[in-house]
Amino acid sequence: MASNDPERRDEEEAREAAEDEDTGAQVAPIVRLEEVAVTTGEEEEDVLLDLKAKLYRFDKDGNQWKERGTGSVKLLKHKEMGKVRLVMRQAKTLKICANHLVLPSIKMQEHAGNDKSCVWHATDFSDGELKDEMFCIRFGSVENCKKFMETVESIVEGFGKNEEKESTEATFAAGLLEKLSVGSESKSEESTEATSAAGLLEKLSVGSESKSDKTEDAPPAAQTTEEKPDADKKTE
Repeated sequence: MASNDPERRDEEEAREAAEDEDTGAQVAPIVRLEEVAVTTGEEEEDVLLDLKAKLYRFDKDGNQWKERGTGSVKLLKHKEMGKVRLVMRQAKTLKICANHLVLPSIKMQEHAGNDKSCVWHATDFSDGELKDEMFCIRFGSVENCKKFMETVESIVEGFGKNEEKESTEATFAAGLLEKLSVGSESKSEESTEATSAAGLLEKLSVGSESKSDKTEDAPPAAQTTEEKPDADKKTE
């Protein structure tokens, strides 16, 4: 309460001004804290989607939905492996409330009676162990919910295309290997036939050479009786 006495009022204003005055004194901290690099595990991933939402988990024992947290849900794609996972953290504590891979088995369904929500099953690892969970997520608008569902569905469809491509490549590779095997077998047969023919020709050549050697080494024929000297011829 302000005083009606001018002198007293001036004293109070002077005291308040003295309290607000910055003396410029600096107080050194008792404990010096150093900066620590914090890693989130998302450094090697690209963000495909980032939306605000509220997440629920279905409690089988209580047969009811329980809130997991409100925060940011992300779809992250690994830069090297290409795998996509869904991660959601609470807004204030940054505690993970959902963490699982986006697999071909995941199917997004609209929640009955609420076009801002969708439901799906997944094998979650947010609690440090794998658990089969049923999640329900609610967005602030219908557009965000549709965007989330369409993004997940496009990722799942991409898995199907990759599997079809890999199957086609495997079939082509198998056919190519089969052709190479048939070609190598035919070449092997041709090589075997050529070796047999070469061996046969070598045997024939050796046989003809041996016969020729025998003919050249044979002794000359004996002289005939006509060439013998005449026994009755008189000597001179």
